[in-house]
Amino acid sequence: MFRDVIADETDLRALLGTPSEVAVKKQLARLDAHCRAIIAHAPFVLLATADAEGRCDVSPKGDPAGFVRVLDDTHLVVPDRPGNKRLDGMRNILANPRVGLLFLVPGRGETLRVNGRACITRDADLLATLAVADKIPSLAIGVEVEEVFIHCAKAFKRSGLWEPARWPDVSGLTPTAKMFHDQVAIAGMSVEDFARRLETGYRTGLY
Repeated sequence: MFRDVIADETDLRALLGTPSEVAVKKQLARLDAHCRAIIAHAPFVLLATADAEGRCDVSPKGDPAGFVRVLDDTHLVVPDRPGNKRLDGMRNILANPRVGLLFLVPGRGETLRVNGRACITRDADLLATLAVADKIPSLAIGVEVEEVFIHCAKAFKRSGLWEPARWPDVSGLTPTAKMFHDQVAIAGMSVEDFARRLETGYRTGLY
């Protein structure tokens, strides 16, 4: 399917060059005041994991801004809220603790990238500090930070993600309930059944 594939870093560097001094030196080994401020303002983070064979998964996590708690310069914790119980990321962490996180702040083009090692914790005292609407999570993902850096805004500027005037017209996009109906095809479940299932989950299952 793909031709003229680059197979080593030498060829890659020959084509794209080397990073600037700023790009290299911006990588930190701990969370400084600026990194902490971004995390405190971020209501959304993407969590990347991989299993023992390298099969990858990226899971979105969202809550009120600051939901990811910074415990000290090299540790943070992400609460686990009710989901679909597939546990793709959790199972990956059990097999391979390496994780990557990308923190997004609405309206801000720059993002924060954090890489490190994760564990799954059920520390009751810690979980109690992560409650929302009096609902305490059953688990949380603890992360030991190994490297962290601010990523530039070029992707956001190219995509216009925070610019409503540039958002694509989604009026022709198939409703999600219809997508599930076509893809899952559970006997006896109509499109309307899937729509009700989604609405109930969004209304009553956030926490």
